Amino acid sequence: MWERFGALKPPPAVRGRLDNHTQGDFGSAGGGMDAKNVVQVQIFGHSYTIRGEADQDYITSVAAYVDRKMREITEKLPVASLSKVAILASLNIADELLKERAKQDAQQQLLGDQAARLNAVLEDLLQDGASR
Repeated sequence: MWERFGALKPPPAVRGRLDNHTQGDFGSAGGGMDAKNVVQVQIFGHSYTIRGEADQDYITSVAAYVDRKMREITEKLPVASLSKVAILASLNIADELLKERAKQDAQQQLLGDQAARLNAVLEDLLQDGASR
């Protein structure tokens, strides 16, 4: 979807760089340990140390997903810049997330509507039963 952004030039003042053994902090989604887990992961040929509350398998699977998305970008576009690949992969992942959220919201609305209709039918039945 975001392949068209492959033609964009990166901003002129990009600060920092990704290098081996960069440490990141990972939130608590997907698991629940009080202590921080430290996990070595490989993303796009680079090794990263990730520290987070989620369990190690979850952190590893998220890293593998990001790696897969970055590799999909480079299969479709000849992108030389690591930061550009990461941005394009992030846009694709954000697009997936927002679409899933919209789908979930629509399903919740549908379930709410159905529950309200069922509740109305049950109330009618209970009132009919009470008036007999």
